[in-house]
Amino acid sequence: MKFIKNSILSLAVTTLLLFAACTDLEETVYSGLTDETIDVNDPEILGYMMGEVYAQFRFLYWGWNGYFDVNEECTDTYMTPKRLGIGWGDLYIPMHKHQWNSTQGHIDPLWYYAYVGIGYANKCLDVLPETGPEQAQMRFMRALNYYVLVDAFRNVPLETTQELEAGYLPEQKSAQEVFDFCVTEMNAIKDELGTDKVFGYPNRFAADMILAKLYLNYNAYFRTSDDSYYEKALAEVDDILTNGGYALAPNYLDNFRVSISSSPEVIFALPLDKTNARHNYLVNKCLVGAGAAAYGYNGSPWNGSCAVPQFIESYQEGDQRLTDTWTGGVQRFATEDANGNVIPQSGDPIPFSTDDWAGEGYLNYSLRVHSIDNPGAYQQEGYRFVKSEIEAGDVGTYGNDVAFFRLADAMFIKAECLLRLGQDEQTAADLISEVRARSFESAQAAIRTVADLKGGSVYDYGHREYTSEGFANFDPASYIVTNEGGDDIILGGLLDDLAWEFVGEHHRRQDLIRFKMEDGRNVFNGKSWFCKDATTETHWDVYPIPQAAMDANISLVQNEGYQTNSN
Repeated sequence: MKFIKNSILSLAVTTLLLFAACTDLEETVYSGLTDETIDVNDPEILGYMMGEVYAQFRFLYWGWNGYFDVNEECTDTYMTPKRLGIGWGDLYIPMHKHQWNSTQGHIDPLWYYAYVGIGYANKCLDVLPETGPEQAQMRFMRALNYYVLVDAFRNVPLETTQELEAGYLPEQKSAQEVFDFCVTEMNAIKDELGTDKVFGYPNRFAADMILAKLYLNYNAYFRTSDDSYYEKALAEVDDILTNGGYALAPNYLDNFRVSISSSPEVIFALPLDKTNARHNYLVNKCLVGAGAAAYGYNGSPWNGSCAVPQFIESYQEGDQRLTDTWTGGVQRFATEDANGNVIPQSGDPIPFSTDDWAGEGYLNYSLRVHSIDNPGAYQQEGYRFVKSEIEAGDVGTYGNDVAFFRLADAMFIKAECLLRLGQDEQTAADLISEVRARSFESAQAAIRTVADLKGGSVYDYGHREYTSEGFANFDPASYIVTNEGGDDIILGGLLDDLAWEFVGEHHRRQDLIRFKMEDGRNVFNGKSWFCKDATTETHWDVYPIPQAAMDANISLVQNEGYQTNSN
């Protein structure tokens, strides 16, 4: 019996070497150990390995080019353009334009960390009793990784043990087989997971959420139109809403604090810690260096990512989620109150002269952005993502917990299933309105009607790009524009609400693939947005299997539409 360095994990060794230098994960990794150097039957050692299963999923989410980027960089809300005078762009540009291939830097970490986690889970399950909460937790985490893999790649190796001969090459299974495995596992362990709420550990209701997500996306995965899966998803979230005992957090941002353990809304969390598990890099990726002072943060951000302007323009007047999620306009120094509490954006404007489009000498994030790469984005262009709490001092967002599943998501799933099934549509509208209510001062403004949700999207879809050079030069003659709008999106109003509520929460790629236009194409392929053009191609719904994995396992077959050994 060989431990993890053989079998599954061998698929990802090349990937690890490619990006290890870009990560600072500060965790002990045991993947180099073998049965000859470790006693896997020692309870303490087994406990370490079980901890690694959780740790690897945190790496999957917030390792460099991780799950956040995989599900946000390719969408109509968030991007990392070429920053003139700084850099960036490179691998983020094909993500935005939907031009990736099997060497895309974002897919290697996803594949690698998922299979490292699966390998640890399998090793634990090889020695754990067949019943009990520990094996249920390991089976949950294994199935969670497979849910991520089937969503991203569809046909992947499916392994359930590490008791493998040296040289063994995992065999690919169909997406249906992997889907069925996840469903069977979640149903088998629900009762043993129990209903207790222990922060960072799964319970019955976390399993409900995985099942609900699988069922909700079944028709998108398999290009069918089987309403029975919406019925199944509805049953899963009804269990949460009826029996879970969760409640919406009073404040939207309570779900994105450094610590979210007190939020009554969180169903399953990934705990991060500023000392031992600090993975979140958003504060540095998004802000201009001088912009750190707006939050009392002492670091030196790198000025990369920003909002897609069309998305910012889609927000409804009075929606506090706009300013909760994004910062734009003149940036101001943080100040301290009499008790020493840091108050962001409360002082004088921050001086900044580079690419001073407003001519005022202050850091001023503009709504407009020239382009993704031609010529790119100037240094003050684009609203910046600040939904994850930026902590004053030396930490920033590094130690922020992740709300992987929360109650609002379950409520949205119920609403979507009811609308797709044509059942109790007013309840669907009431659920969305209830979630929105905390983000509007006006109760009336928060209300969404059935007609609103079933109508078209307010997003002004179409290609938008200025090719003129110069931070203050938005020459109309250089403006490349198409006008597509969102009236033809089925349930377009609901799609809008999903974006406003869940932007930056590993949601948008999946939602854009699931929602369709009247001509049958999904929004992910069928709509243009900032520098990204519509297409009739459908293979972009699935990522290619990473080239490193293909090279390590000759039995793997590349996904349709992608070439192996592409450059």
